[in-house]
Amino acid sequence: RPPSANRYHRELTRGASARASELGFKAETIVTGSQGISDARLDSILQARGIRGLLLLPIAGTPDLSGLDWSHFAGVYTDYLIERPALHSVCPDHYRSMVFAVQRLHLLGYHRLGLVLHSKNDARLLYRWEAAFHTYHEHHSRKEALPPLIIDEWNRAQFVRWFKAKQPDAVLCQRAEVMEWMMECGARIPETHGFCCLNVTSNTVPCAGLDLQPGLLGARGVELLIAALHRNDCGVPDHPSTTTIPALWVDGPTLPKAPPNIS
Repeated sequence: RPPSANRYHRELTRGASARASELGFKAETIVTGSQGISDARLDSILQARGIRGLLLLPIAGTPDLSGLDWSHFAGVYTDYLIERPALHSVCPDHYRSMVFAVQRLHLLGYHRLGLVLHSKNDARLLYRWEAAFHTYHEHHSRKEALPPLIIDEWNRAQFVRWFKAKQPDAVLCQRAEVMEWMMECGARIPETHGFCCLNVTSNTVPCAGLDLQPGLLGARGVELLIAALHRNDCGVPDHPSTTTIPALWVDGPTLPKAPPNIS
């Protein structure tokens, strides 16, 4: 994953390791893929050491761990979608969290919300963030829905053109660096414009926005995995399920402080 994902991964790993220890298990991190060992080598190591439970961190692109002999392993993926193989997964409730963020911004007095997403992230979540943004505005016609900016690469010039053309009064985005581009366009945050970060854990800049609770996701993933091991439930499940956890709201300097009647 890109460097911006490192902090999120660390929190996932911390939550998973702590919960595993509480339940009498030990968690160990192993790096696979182009910067680590191959699937074939991983399979032989895991079987030789008698390791049967695999908690998979989010994988860049389309995850493919079909090279493992899954008859020996129980697995849980800590992101939305994995199909090779189709495992149980635990992930943030992206749809519900987006609705929550939009509602919060409207209560704070913003009326022209601008959503900015990376196209690969949008597709990886099966467009759930984008769908929630559109659907909420369709059912609240008094709120103006601006066309989201869906970009293939983080591009200052493309963002500036969109920002000047659509004139949002608040921007929702995963990446905090877009605030610099907003300020280049004359925005003063939070005096004239607001910024809502869709994943505060992935950014070092203090922001208001969504805490996707990666530590809790890691802990819940371990609980599901250990339950499967207790049932001796190894192999690819016939009916994979997804467990979702809603985000928490975090106040920050990029939005005005909420009045007391907003919880």
